[in-house]
Amino acid sequence: MDGNRPETKARTDCLPADREGVARAANILRSGGLVAFPTETVYGLGASALNVQAVRQIFIAKGRPADNPLIVHVRDPRDAAQCGVWNALADRLARVFWPGPLTIIVRRLGVIPPEVSAGLDTVALRAPSHPAAQALLEACGLPIAAPSANRSGKPSPTTARHALDDLEGRVPLVLDGGPCAIGLESTVADVRGAFPLVLRPGAVTPEMLAMAAGECRVADSVMRALREGEDAPSPGMRHTHYAPKAKLTLVRGDPDAVRARIRQEAQGRKGVWVLAPENRLEGYDNFEIRSLGRDAQEAAQRLFYLLRQADRENVERIYCETLPQEGLGLAVMNRLARAAGFEFLDAGESGGREER
Repeated sequence: MDGNRPETKARTDCLPADREGVARAANILRSGGLVAFPTETVYGLGASALNVQAVRQIFIAKGRPADNPLIVHVRDPRDAAQCGVWNALADRLARVFWPGPLTIIVRRLGVIPPEVSAGLDTVALRAPSHPAAQALLEACGLPIAAPSANRSGKPSPTTARHALDDLEGRVPLVLDGGPCAIGLESTVADVRGAFPLVLRPGAVTPEMLAMAAGECRVADSVMRALREGEDAPSPGMRHTHYAPKAKLTLVRGDPDAVRARIRQEAQGRKGVWVLAPENRLEGYDNFEIRSLGRDAQEAAQRLFYLLRQADRENVERIYCETLPQEGLGLAVMNRLARAAGFEFLDAGESGGREER
């Protein structure tokens, strides 16, 4: 069997995330199958976190490397405490931010198979706020291991159509709960120490975590590639993620210099897009320009949709203006940097030198 493909191709149904659809999805999960379902962040590809064979099917359906850990979705802190060693900091943050887009890393309990956590002694836990996700957790009565419902390395899905585009024939069911409200994956914070350590930024920002916990730090690996031999305790750290087919180049520096550099680089090229904030669109009149929105929240909602649209339109090259790395902007830049392979073009540098 090809390790990147399921053993058989079967029909994938897409049903509304109503009572009937959720009931069918719950039956599939209890029987060891896979279901794509909506959350407030992105669509997830779920299996019973207690079933080793079901968990392995997630990796096969996605073509996901086995050293990339999964997030376990639960209903509430009481369910979370059945999966991991629940401490006072975890409880404090869960009471503030759950249900919601915060994933909490604690020490894994034996009930969760090591395959879920890529062999690590930790487990990543989250209580999603999307009504369909909560209904599914209630109906199946299981913790659900679920990465994003896309083929490994591609932009994450923010609609049921995106999930179908990647997983049709690989899973029996996609639940359609409409577009995801946030559009970026959850914040991941390790809470085994005295304060939260952000491993993957998201809608729950470091500033928000600091207000709840008194202090918060951000891992330096958020904006760099992992070093050889370095552990990846959070999803989305080790391998290429979120990338469109087009080569993506991030251009940073003084705003006017950035615009001038992008125009210089893109001039005469075919199949080129420029991504920029809404207030930075002027000056790109002769180029295919796409707006990232008025602020970081809109950029988060639009980013993966735009990258997938670029794939559909066979775009070959994307130049993107950078955003300030603060608040939700840090999460947007984390996804963009990983999609670009951490290559940046400095607008003030001569000779077109790109840096990692």
